[in-house]
Amino acid sequence: MSFRIEGRVWKYGDNVNTDVILPGKYLVITDPVELGRHAMEGVDRDFSRKVRRGDVIVGGRNFGCGSSREHAPLALKAVGVGAVVAESLARIFYRNAINLGLPALECRGVSGLVQEGDLIVVDVLRGEVRNPRTGRSLRITPLPEFIVSILRAGGLIPYLREHIDEW
Repeated sequence: MSFRIEGRVWKYGDNVNTDVILPGKYLVITDPVELGRHAMEGVDRDFSRKVRRGDVIVGGRNFGCGSSREHAPLALKAVGVGAVVAESLARIFYRNAINLGLPALECRGVSGLVQEGDLIVVDVLRGEVRNPRTGRSLRITPLPEFIVSILRAGGLIPYLREHIDEW
Protein backbone atom coordinates (compact mmCIF):
# COMPACT_ATOMS: atom_id res chain seq x y z
CA MET A 1 0.00 0.00 0.00
CA SER A 2 1.29 3.47 -0.88
CA PHE A 3 0.89 6.90 0.63
CA ARG A 4 2.37 9.19 -2.03
CA ILE A 5 2.03 12.88 -2.62
CA GLU A 6 3.19 14.35 -5.92
CA GLY A 7 3.18 18.04 -6.66
CA ARG A 8 5.07 21.17 -7.53
CA VAL A 9 7.45 22.66 -5.02
CA TRP A 10 6.83 25.98 -3.29
CA LYS A 11 10.09 26.73 -1.54
CA TYR A 12 10.56 28.91 1.52
CA GLY A 13 13.49 29.54 3.86
CA ASP A 14 14.13 29.28 7.58
CA ASN A 15 11.84 30.45 10.38
CA VAL A 16 8.65 30.80 8.34
CA ASN A 17 6.22 31.59 11.11
CA THR A 18 2.49 31.13 11.49
CA ASP A 19 1.98 34.89 11.17
CA VAL A 20 3.16 34.81 7.55
CA ILE A 21 1.54 31.45 6.78
CA LEU A 22 -1.75 33.04 7.81
CA PRO A 23 -1.60 36.67 8.96
CA GLY A 24 -3.38 37.39 12.24
CA LYS A 25 -6.03 39.63 10.72
CA TYR A 26 -7.66 36.51 9.22
CA LEU A 27 -8.08 34.65 12.52
CA VAL A 28 -11.72 35.78 12.71
CA ILE A 29 -12.54 33.68 9.62
CA THR A 30 -14.10 30.31 10.38
CA ASP A 31 -14.62 29.00 6.84
CA PRO A 32 -11.60 26.87 5.84
CA VAL A 33 -12.04 27.70 2.14
CA GLU A 34 -11.86 31.41 2.91
CA LEU A 35 -8.81 30.81 5.15
CA GLY A 36 -7.15 29.03 2.23
CA ARG A 37 -7.51 32.14 0.10
CA HIS A 38 -5.05 33.84 2.45
CA ALA A 39 -2.55 31.00 2.86
CA MET A 40 1.10 32.16 2.76
CA GLU A 41 -0.11 35.70 2.16
CA GLY A 42 2.50 37.11 4.51
CA VAL A 43 5.34 36.00 2.19
CA ASP A 44 3.63 35.42 -1.16
CA ARG A 45 0.46 37.38 -1.90
CA ASP A 46 -0.37 35.29 -4.96
CA PHE A 47 0.26 31.86 -3.44
CA SER A 48 -3.40 30.89 -3.09
CA ARG A 49 -4.08 31.72 -6.74
CA LYS A 50 -1.05 29.82 -8.06
CA VAL A 51 -0.95 26.70 -5.88
CA ARG A 52 -2.59 23.52 -7.17
CA ARG A 53 -4.08 20.62 -5.21
CA GLY A 54 -1.28 18.30 -4.12
CA ASP A 55 1.53 20.84 -4.36
CA VAL A 56 4.20 20.61 -1.67
CA ILE A 57 5.70 23.33 0.49
CA VAL A 58 9.41 22.82 1.10
CA GLY A 59 10.73 24.80 4.03
CA GLY A 60 14.00 25.40 5.78
CA ARG A 61 14.61 25.11 9.50
CA ASN A 62 11.91 25.79 12.08
CA PHE A 63 8.98 25.95 9.64
CA GLY A 64 5.75 26.94 11.39
CA CYS A 65 7.32 28.69 14.37
CA GLY A 66 5.44 31.41 16.20
CA SER A 67 1.98 31.21 17.67
CA SER A 68 0.13 27.96 18.22
CA ARG A 69 -2.74 28.83 15.91
CA GLU A 70 -4.08 25.84 14.04
CA HIS A 71 -5.42 28.25 11.42
CA ALA A 72 -2.03 28.16 9.65
CA PRO A 73 -1.99 24.45 8.71
CA LEU A 74 -5.76 24.58 8.18
CA ALA A 75 -5.33 27.32 5.56
CA LEU A 76 -2.60 25.29 3.82
CA LYS A 77 -4.74 22.17 3.73
CA ALA A 78 -7.81 24.12 2.58
CA VAL A 79 -5.94 25.66 -0.36
CA GLY A 80 -4.83 22.20 -1.46
CA VAL A 81 -1.27 21.83 -0.18
CA GLY A 82 -0.54 18.09 -0.17
CA ALA A 83 2.31 18.16 2.33
CA VAL A 84 4.84 20.33 4.08
CA VAL A 85 8.40 18.97 4.00
CA ALA A 86 10.98 20.99 5.90
CA GLU A 87 14.47 20.76 7.32
CA SER A 88 12.75 21.00 10.71
CA LEU A 89 9.28 21.85 11.94
CA ALA A 90 8.10 23.78 14.95
CA ARG A 91 6.52 21.20 17.25
CA ILE A 92 3.13 22.86 17.66
CA PHE A 93 2.81 23.40 13.89
CA TYR A 94 3.72 19.74 13.34
CA ARG A 95 1.08 18.50 15.75
CA ASN A 96 -1.61 20.88 14.48
CA ALA A 97 -0.90 19.79 10.89
CA ILE A 98 -1.11 16.09 11.79
CA ASN A 99 -4.32 16.64 13.78
CA LEU A 100 -5.82 18.30 10.70
CA GLY A 101 -4.61 15.57 8.32
CA LEU A 102 -1.89 17.61 6.60
CA PRO A 103 1.34 15.61 6.26
CA ALA A 104 4.14 17.58 7.93
CA LEU A 105 7.49 15.88 7.45
CA GLU A 106 11.08 16.57 8.42
CA CYS A 107 13.83 15.83 5.93
CA ARG A 108 17.37 17.08 6.42
CA GLY A 109 18.78 18.41 3.16
CA VAL A 110 15.43 18.84 1.42
CA SER A 111 16.12 22.52 0.68
CA GLY A 112 19.07 21.50 -1.47
CA LEU A 113 17.16 18.68 -3.16
CA VAL A 114 14.68 20.86 -5.03
CA GLN A 115 14.18 24.17 -6.73
CA GLU A 116 10.98 26.19 -6.78
CA GLY A 117 8.61 24.66 -9.33
CA ASP A 118 10.23 21.20 -9.40
CA LEU A 119 7.98 18.19 -9.21
CA ILE A 120 8.53 16.34 -5.94
CA VAL A 121 7.38 12.89 -4.91
CA VAL A 122 6.83 12.29 -1.20
CA ASP A 123 6.36 8.66 -0.23
CA VAL A 124 5.33 8.69 3.41
CA LEU A 125 5.39 4.92 3.89
CA ARG A 126 8.76 4.42 2.23
CA GLY A 127 10.08 7.45 4.11
CA GLU A 128 11.45 9.12 1.01
CA VAL A 129 11.35 12.41 -0.83
CA ARG A 130 12.41 12.21 -4.47
CA ASN A 131 13.12 14.80 -7.15
CA PRO A 132 12.41 13.17 -10.54
CA ARG A 133 14.24 15.99 -12.37
CA THR A 134 17.57 15.13 -10.74
CA GLY A 135 16.88 11.53 -9.78
CA ARG A 136 18.05 12.31 -6.22
CA SER A 137 16.17 11.29 -3.12
CA LEU A 138 16.44 11.74 0.63
CA ARG A 139 15.05 9.93 3.66
CA ILE A 140 12.41 11.64 5.73
CA THR A 141 12.29 11.31 9.49
CA PRO A 142 10.05 8.25 9.95
CA LEU A 143 6.57 8.78 11.29
CA PRO A 144 5.17 6.50 13.97
CA GLU A 145 2.44 4.19 12.66
CA PHE A 146 -0.26 5.90 14.73
CA ILE A 147 0.61 9.25 13.09
CA VAL A 148 0.36 7.63 9.64
CA SER A 149 -3.04 6.24 10.67
CA ILE A 150 -4.22 9.71 11.68
CA LEU A 151 -3.04 11.15 8.35
CA ARG A 152 -4.70 8.37 6.34
CA ALA A 153 -7.98 9.04 8.15
CA GLY A 154 -7.81 12.72 7.23
CA GLY A 155 -6.96 14.00 10.70
CA LEU A 156 -7.45 13.27 14.37
CA ILE A 157 -11.24 13.76 14.50
CA PRO A 158 -11.95 11.43 11.55
CA TYR A 159 -9.48 8.92 13.04
CA LEU A 160 -11.29 9.00 16.39
CA ARG A 161 -14.67 8.58 14.68
CA GLU A 162 -13.33 5.50 12.87
CA HIS A 163 -11.94 3.95 16.05
CA ILE A 164 -14.38 5.03 18.79
CA ASP A 165 -15.83 1.53 19.11
CA GLU A 166 -12.41 0.13 19.89
CA TRP A 167 -12.35 1.96 23.22
